[in-house]
Amino acid sequence: MPSTVKALLAVTVAVGLAILVVGILHRLLGRLGRKSDLAADLARTAHKPFLATMILFGIQQALRVVTNDFPGRDAVLHVLVICFIAAFAWLVAAFVLVLEDAALAHWRTDVENNLRRRRFKTQLVMIRRLTVAAIVVLTLGVVLMTFPGIRALGASVLASAGIVSVIAALAAQSTLGNVFAGLQLAFSDAVRVDDVVVVEGEWGRIEELTLTYVAVQIWDDRRLLLPTSYFTSKPFQNWTRSSSAVLGTAEVDVDWSTEIEPLRAELRATCEGSELWDGRVCVLQVTEAVGGMVRLRALVSASDAPSLWDLRCLVRERLVTFIWEHQRTALPRYRADMANVTRSVADTVRPIPRPESDDARMFSGGNDADERAATFGGPDELHDPVPVPARDSRF
Repeated sequence: MPSTVKALLAVTVAVGLAILVVGILHRLLGRLGRKSDLAADLARTAHKPFLATMILFGIQQALRVVTNDFPGRDAVLHVLVICFIAAFAWLVAAFVLVLEDAALAHWRTDVENNLRRRRFKTQLVMIRRLTVAAIVVLTLGVVLMTFPGIRALGASVLASAGIVSVIAALAAQSTLGNVFAGLQLAFSDAVRVDDVVVVEGEWGRIEELTLTYVAVQIWDDRRLLLPTSYFTSKPFQNWTRSSSAVLGTAEVDVDWSTEIEPLRAELRATCEGSELWDGRVCVLQVTEAVGGMVRLRALVSASDAPSLWDLRCLVRERLVTFIWEHQRTALPRYRADMANVTRSVADTVRPIPRPESDDARMFSGGNDADERAATFGGPDELHDPVPVPARDSRF
């Protein structure tokens, strides 16, 4: 039998066996997936990379064992080795992603008091990105090492690694700075996914945290993209670093004649009648009494930042409505003392003193000044007609 025909038969048998084995394991995982979400996710995610890995492995072994030589055997085996390395890396990445997805599903962040969960999610997402990047880099390195010429250059490459690393660091200084900043943010607990922050004068939520940039979802659904180094070099506000519960204020300016206790009772009734209030803080205080007005500050608390915003708006609305309906005299008023205003306007107007020195005048008080005034003001059309210059005086 010709070697080519033997190779084709061996490849066909190997592919069939690989498909059979993978099919059996896939069905077993499918049955286990009815009781386990991890097995179901593994059967769904790792099926294709596992099938590709097994097929390539079977073809490679069949060609090595069954056939001795055929045209282009070495080149075909080399290509199969490269494809097998890539498929195996795909399989490893699929396993890692399945495990990380299972951990994220277990530590969900859409619950109350999710501080530890958000910290874990941030670190796990960062580890996932590093893991995928490391798998890709290692795969490329292993593939390159399959070429004999590159293996021979390995010693020289290692010898020049110091120079190359210095050049790479200088060329990618900004990128590497963002990468290290992203790692610092993930593991220093300075900011996490779903944290509520105030950055660049914008109030929003950390939507995504990568190795190079941070995406902030602003309250009006805009996205503010900032490099990760921004959060390690510039100050910003993190409202949910220690807990999701926060405090907020609503300020109102009123007159000095305002009765404070009815407003304090209205604030208490507003907080107790709203599901936005978490029951911790509900205080009304006079913070300023200058400039003819009294400033009232209502300090309230809520379980999270969005609820706090709505609660502040509600408190401000109820206080304004209560003042308008029950204490209209408490509206801000401006007072002026008119008792001493007895002189007429004519008595208060003083004539401007005329300068006695001609040096203080530019267009009056002297011949030169009058000429300058005539030049800038133009001739008098009624008494001084415009003279027609002689032809000889023109340029």
